Amino acid sequence: MQGLNPPQRDAVRHCDGPLLVLAGAGSGKTRVIIEKIAHLVTSGRMPAKRIAAITFTNKAAKEMRERLGKRLKGDAAEGLTLCTFHALGLKFLQIEHASVGLKRGFSIFDADDSNAQIKDLMPGAKNDAVEAAKNLISRAKNAGLSPEEALAASKTTREQEAAKLYARYQARLSTFNAVDFDDLIRLPVQVLENDTEIAAAWRERIGYLLVDECQDTNDAQYRLLKVLAGPRGDFTCVGDDDQSIYAWRGANPDNLLQMAADYPALQVIKLEQNYRCSNRVLRAANTLIANNPHEHPKKLWSDQPDGERIRVWECRDNEHEAEKVAAEISFLHTARDAPWSDFCILFRGNHQSRPLEKAMQLLRIPYHLTGGTAFLERQEVKDALSWLRLVVNPDDDAAFLRAVQSPKREVGATSLAKLAEMAQHAHLPMSRAAESMGALKALTPRAANGLNAFVDILRDLRNHSKQLSAADLVRRLSERSGLLAELRAQCKDDASFARRRGNLDELADWFEGARGGGNAGDLAAQLALLSRNDKDDGGNQVRLMSLHAAKGLEFRYVFIVGCEDGTLPHEMSIDEGNLAEERRLMYVGITRAKQALYLSHNRETRRFGDRIRLKPSRFLDELPQSELQRDGADPEADAANKKERASAGLAAIQALFD
Repeated sequence: MQGLNPPQRDAVRHCDGPLLVLAGAGSGKTRVIIEKIAHLVTSGRMPAKRIAAITFTNKAAKEMRERLGKRLKGDAAEGLTLCTFHALGLKFLQIEHASVGLKRGFSIFDADDSNAQIKDLMPGAKNDAVEAAKNLISRAKNAGLSPEEALAASKTTREQEAAKLYARYQARLSTFNAVDFDDLIRLPVQVLENDTEIAAAWRERIGYLLVDECQDTNDAQYRLLKVLAGPRGDFTCVGDDDQSIYAWRGANPDNLLQMAADYPALQVIKLEQNYRCSNRVLRAANTLIANNPHEHPKKLWSDQPDGERIRVWECRDNEHEAEKVAAEISFLHTARDAPWSDFCILFRGNHQSRPLEKAMQLLRIPYHLTGGTAFLERQEVKDALSWLRLVVNPDDDAAFLRAVQSPKREVGATSLAKLAEMAQHAHLPMSRAAESMGALKALTPRAANGLNAFVDILRDLRNHSKQLSAADLVRRLSERSGLLAELRAQCKDDASFARRRGNLDELADWFEGARGGGNAGDLAAQLALLSRNDKDDGGNQVRLMSLHAAKGLEFRYVFIVGCEDGTLPHEMSIDEGNLAEERRLMYVGITRAKQALYLSHNRETRRFGDRIRLKPSRFLDELPQSELQRDGADPEADAANKKERASAGLAAIQALFD
């Protein structure tokens, strides 16, 4: 318990019955989770194999695992479950697959696979309609509803049509022996709520549950937590209602209130001491968030000094704003010897990054844009994964359709449509139908030869999959499938070929280093769960990212751009009178800053060729004005600023002569 403050200590010691830890930004919540696991294990209250700690990202799980490795020596942490909600759902389905009608080695459909299936089930529909239907199905699944329940709950014709489409989509997933991401939560909930025997077995397996970022749970995730914890409620949930910023993707902050209703014995402990920010930043954050309604009000405080006043800049337009931010970063980097990784620029929407990138390039500032093309979204990686899925699960028609065309092998869309029709008629997956002589005879000789060659390669890989490790299987399929030969043909030079080949090597390396072993199919399923930011490490570069992507991170210098009404808060939230979540988003941005915070807004923007006047964000008026330093409002501070710049300029000239 050494080094913990009193509320942290109370949270660690409370091991009997339900506990909610309301952990303010930067209040050491990860440390509390780590210490609590260590306390449960070392005190003998619970062996590590009966403890499950659930996070929202693989990145958070990895960080916790590393810290726990330093905290618990030897094999004390052996058997501990530390993973995301989706990874826990996957583990459940791999064990209990028969209870939901799945066969071993089922596939996980990614967003592209799901999109393709829904599009196929809506012939002639435009992309917007497909996207809207997909979102309605996802919302129903996140609420834990089956197709029948979604139909019963539908209130409009649109919802009714989406529920019927959901039933057809689910039937197709079942045919392919596949699930999508939302099913990884919904199906375990369905089983655990309806099968008392399986529920009792899983409560025996998981004796104590810890959940991080519980304000971000959707309804299905909350039900999963509740059914695993059972009536006793031996759990610790850690979260912050002021950082609930994901309602748009199904998160329900009211789950924190529901928890108190479901568990009347719930203890609530608040962590209010912040170890990250200057006191000035905290006073601004507290004043802003006090405008939101609170069931459990918190007031963050810190032992840190007051620090610099928060700079507020009025800029002409977003290009001027970007130039000003880039110039300030360049100056601070030199004058204060600050590494580039100390700086972060936050924005409300990804489109705001373009002028910032241009300004960075002009001043030769290295930067990393979070949310660029992620490793797992690269074409060759997705192609290799589709082959791997098909090797393990012959029923996966989505994987078959991608693999048979990666690389192209004289089997066109018409031949594939004919094969799909025959497969459906024979009640076979497409990969099995492709092996029958009847199917080959029905195709043109060229298509039949191409398909035959594909089936031979697939058969060879299936045979080798029994002896080879998952990593070696990836290496073999890269060669045998023709993927490497296709890359060589596509790349104009050796450098681009080496880079793309390196992506396939990295995929094999990932399997080599994957924890817990397992067959290629299990590992491919785990890999499918990696979110796009899990491998998104910026190194020593200035980070550019959306406010939503910044949660959980901290930087010495933070710039929040585009602080105008219509941008932050977003126009739609203003129109709907729903400012609470936008205010929480601003609060998250402010509390990323350890030392200095800059807020900038523009006087005007160009829209459809016209100049539009902009209003500063109403959130700027909600901040304590005494903590702000606006340009030109404080001649003394401006003079000190100019002096520091002049001194840095002279030092730079001197360095040239040295």
